[in-house]
Amino acid sequence: MFGFGIYDAFIIAGFLAIQYFLSTRNSVYWGAIIPVLLVFWLTWSLYIGRIESVLAYALILLVGMIVLAMEWHEGRVALSKRRNKELDKMKSQDIQ
Repeated sequence: MFGFGIYDAFIIAGFLAIQYFLSTRNSVYWGAIIPVLLVFWLTWSLYIGRIESVLAYALILLVGMIVLAMEWHEGRVALSKRRNKELDKMKSQDIQ
C-alpha cells in the first residue's frame, strides 16, 4: 500500500497542498473534503484486505487526521491573516 517511494511522497504532498488550499476558502466545510476521503479510502482498504489489521488502520487514520487537521488549522490562520490585512488596507483608505 504505502511503499513510500518517490511517487507516494508526491501524492501525499499533493493531497496536503489540496487540503491547505481548500482550508483557505471562505467556507470552513471545504477543508473537510480530504479527511472524509481519507476515512472512506482507509475503510475501503480495510474492507477489501489491503490493510490487514485494525491497529494499522487506526494508526494510519489517526496520523492522517492529525496531519490534515494541522493543515486545516494553518489554512484557517492564513485566511484570517489575509482578511485582517484587507481590513487594515480598507481602514487606511478611509482615514485619508
